[in-house]
Amino acid sequence: MNIDALDTLRTHLLTALSRAPDEARRLFHGRGRRWPGLEHITVDWLQGVLLVSLFKPVEPDFATALRAHLTALAASPGWAASGAHTLTLQHRYTPEAACEWLAGDAQGQHTVNEDGLRYGLTLGRNQNAGLFLDMRYGRQWVKAHAQGRRVLNLFAYTCGFSVAAIAGGAEHVVNLDMARSALNQGRENHRLNDHDLSRVSFLGHELFKSWGKVRRGGPYDLVIIDPPSFQKGSFALTSDYRKILRKLPELTREGASVLACVNDPGVGPGFIIDSMTEEATMFEFVQRLENPPEFSDIDPTGGLKAMVFKRIEAVA
Repeated sequence: MNIDALDTLRTHLLTALSRAPDEARRLFHGRGRRWPGLEHITVDWLQGVLLVSLFKPVEPDFATALRAHLTALAASPGWAASGAHTLTLQHRYTPEAACEWLAGDAQGQHTVNEDGLRYGLTLGRNQNAGLFLDMRYGRQWVKAHAQGRRVLNLFAYTCGFSVAAIAGGAEHVVNLDMARSALNQGRENHRLNDHDLSRVSFLGHELFKSWGKVRRGGPYDLVIIDPPSFQKGSFALTSDYRKILRKLPELTREGASVLACVNDPGVGPGFIIDSMTEEATMFEFVQRLENPPEFSDIDPTGGLKAMVFKRIEAVA
């Protein structure tokens, strides 16, 4: 990390705040490696809250300089004009992901908007606030393709895909995640949007022990697979992803779509395409969704991979 690069960060943020978005957005994506010396910093605009995330330990001098730059930003006229009221620096590299509140009062629960929908966030306690902003186009795609469909949302987390699917007219959504607290937030996210909860199911189970429960909600017209790269004791991407793909034929009906995602910079899109070809031969690759422009990466295979497949039955 380079102290001199912090002037670039401050200039970038002042420009971004001068046209602060109406919805939650990433303002600075250092992890895309387009800004030398700032590769481990991201900044998210959470509609009044500026969340600065540090993904790697830094030297004390850099940390001091970063705090000084951020404090000066929060005292600038552009900060006030943007409607910002809170600034927090999160140390994402620590297990507890500790937050320093550098401006404004500490926030707990906070609500943001995206694509006309509302999502509740939890700030200051977890590594992830509750909504992955790089998946914005994925949620838009689900909303556009959900009408009348039965949807299975695996690794549902706080049910962002589920909210988008119900908003898009899905008949029913089954959400599965082993973190019941995340599903509770997902339930609240549906309430924030005045959704009919009778059209939504929440299964707080470990996937590989719950195929029977998952099958009972099917067959599905749309399956979303968006796992973590690694979840201790329950999921390892390179060994377990194929186990899910193997189950798709029995979970879906003809014409079903699958949105299969990976967000590990070390795993390219070929991993999903090749795995699907080998494990679920009736699914044909359709497209890779673009990532939002604010998540630009010098390596097009390094960011989020959101891949769409469609079930095509063999001709007799």
